[in-house]
Amino acid sequence: MLRDEDRIFQNLYGQDDWRLKGARRRGIWDNTKALLEMGREKLVEEIKESGLRGRGGAGFRPV
Repeated sequence: MLRDEDRIFQNLYGQDDWRLKGARRRGIWDNTKALLEMGREKLVEEIKESGLRGRGGAGFRPV
């Protein structure tokens, strides 16, 4: 069984507070500052290097 901490969408069924306070409590915003400091170019490069591919409609297409 998948543990709660391993779920991508930790409030999928809306059982917890959906507002910013609840999201912060679940740790959703923990790395936001580091991502912003990384900068656009580095972030895009890391996504490209990861081999991530969209599943249609996601709007991400490596160049």
